[in-house]
Amino acid sequence: MSIIAVYNIKGGVGKTATSVNLAYLSARQHGKTLLLDMDPQGSASYYFRIRAPKKFGAKKLLKGGRHIEENIKGTDYPGLDMLPADFSYRNIDLALDECKKSHKRLSKVLAPLLEEYDRIILDCPPNLTLLSENIFYAADYILAPVIPTTLSLLSLEQLFAFLDEIGLDRDKVVIFFSMVEKRKKMHTEMMQSLREDNRVLRSVIPYSADIERMGIYRQPVAAALPASAATAAYENLWHEIQELLAI
Repeated sequence: MSIIAVYNIKGGVGKTATSVNLAYLSARQHGKTLLLDMDPQGSASYYFRIRAPKKFGAKKLLKGGRHIEENIKGTDYPGLDMLPADFSYRNIDLALDECKKSHKRLSKVLAPLLEEYDRIILDCPPNLTLLSENIFYAADYILAPVIPTTLSLLSLEQLFAFLDEIGLDRDKVVIFFSMVEKRKKMHTEMMQSLREDNRVLRSVIPYSADIERMGIYRQPVAAALPASAATAAYENLWHEIQELLAI
């Protein structure tokens, strides 16, 4: 049983595509999986054609218990459930401020769900807030997609600095390269320079039109295009994560 947060301070690095495809692959491996869409934009919810119920929002999420259980939705894929995002999540830090032990509230909310699910995957918004701190405490691993560019690496250093500040181990962070264009010299050189870091996984997710088309298919690429190179890349990534979790 484990909680994996797909996170990067920087937006546009492939977090949601990664969350959606890994959740699908996790469930396909016969592990009951819950995908939590934590981003008020609700992109992961959109991919699965699921909307948050009208009476569900940030405050009910933080209450936990039946308030969450009643709003978890099944997807079209066996073993994969989802708690969709609500636009009220944009104000979730205000709601967290009202909670006791506010930095660990999400951990308390998610703990009972681990009795029902083998894995919980969090699709996280790109920011550093009280919600982010909650996510870092709750997660067993922080899976960070990184485009091999200078600004992406800078955002990774900011994440490490924040973890140091709140007293969490950097070893929670697992890095993989995302949206890679191997014909770009910078991408190749950046990846080579970081390969010796044991936090960096071998798997690489390419920049791919098939992944971009997820918004049209509204399916994981691994379901819509199972024979594609993009699917093979996500499958390789998932196999590495399985090794990490000793599944």
